[in-house]
Amino acid sequence: MSVSAEPRPVPEPGDPDLPGSPGGSGPAAGTQPPRPLVVTGGIAACAAAGSGLAVLVTLTAIGWITAPHVGIGTGLGGVLRTATLLWLVAHHVGFTVRGAGRISMLPLGLVLLPGALLVMAGRWVVRVGSVTQLRHVGYAAVALAFPYALLAGALAVASRTAVAVPSLLQAVVASFLLALVAGGLGAARGLAPWARLAHLMPARPRSIILGMLGAVAILGLVGSLLAAVSLAAHLPEVRAASDALGPGLGGAALLLLAQLSYVPNAIIWAVAYTLGPGFAFGAGTVVAPTGTVLGAVPVFPMLAALPSGAHPGGPAWLPVLVLAMPYVAGVFAGVVTVRIAPTPMIEAAPLWGFAAGTAAGVLAGLAAAFSGGSLGDGRLAAVGPSGFQVGLVAILEIGVTAALTAAAANWLILRRATRRTSKSSPTPDAGSGSDPGLGSGPWPGLAKTGVLTGVVDERDDADGHRIYLNPWATAEGEDEANGEGEDDGEGEAAWSAQEPPASPDDP
Repeated sequence: MSVSAEPRPVPEPGDPDLPGSPGGSGPAAGTQPPRPLVVTGGIAACAAAGSGLAVLVTLTAIGWITAPHVGIGTGLGGVLRTATLLWLVAHHVGFTVRGAGRISMLPLGLVLLPGALLVMAGRWVVRVGSVTQLRHVGYAAVALAFPYALLAGALAVASRTAVAVPSLLQAVVASFLLALVAGGLGAARGLAPWARLAHLMPARPRSIILGMLGAVAILGLVGSLLAAVSLAAHLPEVRAASDALGPGLGGAALLLLAQLSYVPNAIIWAVAYTLGPGFAFGAGTVVAPTGTVLGAVPVFPMLAALPSGAHPGGPAWLPVLVLAMPYVAGVFAGVVTVRIAPTPMIEAAPLWGFAAGTAAGVLAGLAAAFSGGSLGDGRLAAVGPSGFQVGLVAILEIGVTAALTAAAANWLILRRATRRTSKSSPTPDAGSGSDPGLGSGPWPGLAKTGVLTGVVDERDDADGHRIYLNPWATAEGEDEANGEGEDDGEGEAAWSAQEPPASPDDP
């Protein structure tokens, strides 16, 4: 489908209106035909990768100058290799350290840097590549993601050292997926605003997606508050860990940036805590609302905010309140799903609510899987929440609650609408002059289909293709047969000036 944000048409070579052609009086000189989408995507991929590398090289050079004892690297070559490794880490690419093992517990905050650059690159590809159709957004995203993945693979090979070796396969796959998703979102946003893109979707998928986003927003808000409260409660321990490191002024700034990059991980871990499974920080450990079992923890200020003790501290009602938050998210998802698209089929409303809750649970499980990893081959080989456990528990808690809430909310909506209709619009009589098939009053579609206006009828499979009879066709034919009609020209004009009756099923 087309959208309004269409670029200015580009003249074709040989167009008589093209400047310079014989008799041409077209647009101003300097107009060029659009580049092929493959070339545009390659240019955008190089620009996004180069911009991200430039930012990380600058930060790495500042750290190398102000805190040389951190071990960033020796010389300019070491700084460049370290910045390239950080660029790969920002794409969630793990690496192997000699003598330590696999490192895959990576900061998700760094993903925001290449993600934002890829969104901008996707919008640029749409604008420069003359993409005007929404169905062509996928082509623009692939044209951006493919060269971006090739660049990531080349950088993974170039950044290998005797100490750290990044995964080549993970670099290609992770960068391709990130560029495909972020670039596709940017390309879609380049065509139209988000509100208009949402209204282009059918009501049912839009209700499920918005219900999922509502549940995820509540989980994220609760996780953020829980992480902030835990950090504030353990502020003396956090300060003691910072003082033990003694990073200095420059090192303190780098340490602060490192902690900020791990903030999304902390929020996801707090969400796993509220769902019940919690998370682990090493073999044989668990951090959950029912209790905590921890071993030795690395000296990192944010880790000092982890709860300790066999039983959670604070009042007795606090764990109950924390465990109730996923059910609140499920209630919100069910209400949003039904408010956007109620259905006259009572048994269908729980299914759509469960679909929204299931989507939220799957998204929570994926986030949990990416937020953890390993910090070597020893005791810290398992760090973070289990994606499978978090996803399964979230589907059961949020999905079932959303299904029950959607059923109740849908029943209330239909009941209230039926009461209002029965009070304000009695059923018309056959002789009242109104068409009983069309209905009347504020709910014109009720008498004909039994479905209230604004309600998605799940039984309707006509896809908008219906045949309507012309109510004047018989009368016109009889008048022409009896010779009682007006002159042909006048009669045709008179009949064409009349409008057929509006149907409630018209889109």
